[in-house]
Amino acid sequence: MTGRSALVAFVALSGATPRAAAQAPPRESTVVVLLGTGVPRPDPEASGPATAVVVGRRVFVVDAGPGVERRLAAARLPIDGVTALFVTHLHSDHTLGYPDLIFTSWVMGRKTPLAAYGPHGLRAMTEHILAAWAEDIDVRTNGLEKRAPGGYRVDVHEIRPGVVYDSGGVRVTAFQVEHGTWREAYGYRFDTPGRSVVISGDTKPSENLVRVAAGADVLVHEVYPAARTVPNATESAAWPSYMRDFHTSDVEVGQLAARIRPKLVILTHIIRRGATDDEMLAAVRRSFSGRAVVGHDLERY
Repeated sequence: MTGRSALVAFVALSGATPRAAAQAPPRESTVVVLLGTGVPRPDPEASGPATAVVVGRRVFVVDAGPGVERRLAAARLPIDGVTALFVTHLHSDHTLGYPDLIFTSWVMGRKTPLAAYGPHGLRAMTEHILAAWAEDIDVRTNGLEKRAPGGYRVDVHEIRPGVVYDSGGVRVTAFQVEHGTWREAYGYRFDTPGRSVVISGDTKPSENLVRVAAGADVLVHEVYPAARTVPNATESAAWPSYMRDFHTSDVEVGQLAARIRPKLVILTHIIRRGATDDEMLAAVRRSFSGRAVVGHDLERY
């Protein structure tokens, strides 16, 4: 069958006109890639928290935990600069990979400023990072490497709740969540041509999240196992109170998901404490009967 006859056959079956069939643009796919599902405790199997939302060729990253550039490489995503970074809050485990994202992408060829969105304090953090690596910048710019002058720069956007990014069919809405004593902590909702994805950030159960996540296709949520909050020998007696005020248990994730009713729940930033995947999923399913998975590094959904 020739290309022309194949098009005619497609049109006949679909009811579309030849002009519409020829001109319809391809729909960009939206894929969630778990770059890092870990916590501050070093774990070779779980890098620091970082999640990519890939829309066609554009890569949006939420949080920059340790090892983020190597995880981008492992996921076969660009190492010379992502489309934008969104920071949920300024805890170290969510930002230790920020210098890596800035400088490694520059060394790998980035020539334009990195777009970074996050809470107030992100600008000062960025300025201190650039000052700390001032000699590196000088040597790489003026020495034999001849990296792009200014390619290390960052375009920082300190945000408030609401739409913080809207370009090319991708709209990102920031919403405030409750993470203990942090004055500013955010989750993000991505609305793309093909999908809606909500990333909770670090938070205890949040009514704001329930409101903003309504109708979302995917909920990516942090978690700890409710059944394993008893302090161990090295932990303070206040550990259970800390967990309740800063984080969300597997039981609570199920309760939230039952109200939000997403098509898929992905558990990440897992404070595992010895809990198995099956144990946490069973706790989620006490309230939520939809599809839920425990995330692992480099998985794609």
